[in-house]
Amino acid sequence: MSEIIQMNENTWRIEDGMVRMFLLTGTKEALLVDSGVSAPNAKEIAENITDLTVKLLNTHADGDHIAGNEAFGEFYMHPKEEGNYRFRGKTGKIVPVQQGDVLDLGERPLEIIDLPGHTPGSIGILDVNNRVLIGGDSIQDGRIYMFGEHRNLQNYIVSLEKLSAYEGRFDTVYASHSSVEVAPDMIPKLIAGAKQILAGEATGEEIDLFGNSVLLYQFEFAGFLCPKK
Repeated sequence: MSEIIQMNENTWRIEDGMVRMFLLTGTKEALLVDSGVSAPNAKEIAENITDLTVKLLNTHADGDHIAGNEAFGEFYMHPKEEGNYRFRGKTGKIVPVQQGDVLDLGERPLEIIDLPGHTPGSIGILDVNNRVLIGGDSIQDGRIYMFGEHRNLQNYIVSLEKLSAYEGRFDTVYASHSSVEVAPDMIPKLIAGAKQILAGEATGEEIDLFGNSVLLYQFEFAGFLCPKK
């Protein structure tokens, strides 16, 4: 069963086992960010929290973020995620969002930031007035999946470096996994770690993950799960 925790007067996190969703409300409507791994009733959960009309936005289309999508019929997603989404047999209408788009919930503008790398269409959401960046899987202190044909560590580095243009616009990052919040200084740490991996300056430990033999590069701040060379 999902656990609901109110973070402030207009933000909730919904813990769904290994992953979390966020519900954001404005004066006109509400937005659910991702729909979980084991929550086909994510829409119902959100509607029990607020009387506002609830829409859905996906940070990306990995299986642990889209369990409840079909109940919405349509949802916001970066167009480069459609292949990943349809590959999983999922249905529904994708309403495309990408870099620079703004979704306004009513006195709560949310700015979309493209963050390709973890997946081709990964995005971040800048909650402008609350000075929060919702980073999906890209920014966290857990283990970041970078193995599989649609992952790209070089693109990931470029994406995080691009966030320097947003310096000073957010005070914290909400993450989909591990710690709920991480400080903005996590971003340069992740960039440095990813660059060490690419340069062959980091040592990975071979582990089995769901039947996949991958290399875990564990740093003090976070880990990266990468393909064997």
